[in-house]
Amino acid sequence: MFIALACFTVGTAKAQTINNSKFGKGLQFVAADSSFSLKFGTRFQMLYQGGRSSSMEQLEDKFLIRRARLKFEGFAYSPKLEYKIELGLSNNDIGNDQPEMFDNASNIILDAVAMWNFAPGWELWVGQTKLPGNRERIISSQKLQFVDRSLLNSRFNIDRDAGLQLHHTHQVGNQAILRESAAVSTGEGRDVAVDNTGGYSYTGKIEFMPLGEFESSGAYVGGDLSREETPKLAIAAAYNFNDNTNRSRGQLGSFLSGERDLQSVFVDAMFKYRGFSSMAEYANRTAPDGPVLSRTEDGKVDEVFLTGNAFNLQAGYLFKSNWEVAGRYTAFNPERVTGTNGQEQYTLGLSKYIVGHSLKVQSDVTLQDQPGKDNFYQFRLQMEVAL
Repeated sequence: MFIALACFTVGTAKAQTINNSKFGKGLQFVAADSSFSLKFGTRFQMLYQGGRSSSMEQLEDKFLIRRARLKFEGFAYSPKLEYKIELGLSNNDIGNDQPEMFDNASNIILDAVAMWNFAPGWELWVGQTKLPGNRERIISSQKLQFVDRSLLNSRFNIDRDAGLQLHHTHQVGNQAILRESAAVSTGEGRDVAVDNTGGYSYTGKIEFMPLGEFESSGAYVGGDLSREETPKLAIAAAYNFNDNTNRSRGQLGSFLSGERDLQSVFVDAMFKYRGFSSMAEYANRTAPDGPVLSRTEDGKVDEVFLTGNAFNLQAGYLFKSNWEVAGRYTAFNPERVTGTNGQEQYTLGLSKYIVGHSLKVQSDVTLQDQPGKDNFYQFRLQMEVAL
């Protein structure tokens, strides 16, 4: 339906103008009376993934469409009122391969948010979009330095939610940038259509860039594709309190039979200079009343909220040929009472950027070290196409 709408829009271009359309930037339109604009884009990722341990008799592998997205954005009525809609079409996007985790949630809509610039440096966001949490989650899956995000993100990120967000940006001194964000949201994740249970989710974040703004929003782009001419640094901290959530990871995970308060803390930093980039993140999640919701008759954990901490460190260098080599170390340390095993991962990545992050081929090899189990080796190869 949305592709047909885009084609219809092209066919009625007499009432509109087309400007700045090129590969990776989507189709861009502005109404003849400048009352609205629309940028339409699409992207997909083709992934091969294989892995095995020493005790496995054969390779475990698969080929899939990791992500497939439609994106619409622009302004409505005034350039000060912007909007963004993003839809996920692949099974991984909408959760069709894990139905038990998505009760009452279709998960097709990723983003549907209006952003009002009501005063200089101030924006009010209304709708569903990413919460101001850890840096790696806010970075688009199109603009990652590796094939996919780290174990820290998959276990502890606070993802998307529906509600209100307030963002403020201002300059400190001659070049430093300070940003503050706050959000009040449902606390149950995206596309939940039933009445809210428990309480709401409250998020706050502060970010400081002492050396000035990154080129091309590079503080939230993997790798230093802009090849920063001067050193750039971003440091951020975020806190989320999810009041009486009923999902095992707050805004994500299985729907459980009871509720718990969850508190999440994130600290991260990003540095870039002349092709070199590095990022560090720490995440910690706690449940003040304890993560275990219920146990079986023999005392084993039956329902549990995932708590603990994780650390992620990665760095890479982009050569002038647009080949990039990068390394990543991630440590995941769940609370012992959850019955979940900890894990360390060592990843080496190799990427070729053909048209920036819009057309690229990425590969990585990961060693997964999990106590009490054989080491597991994983290889991934992925192509990204974004129009």
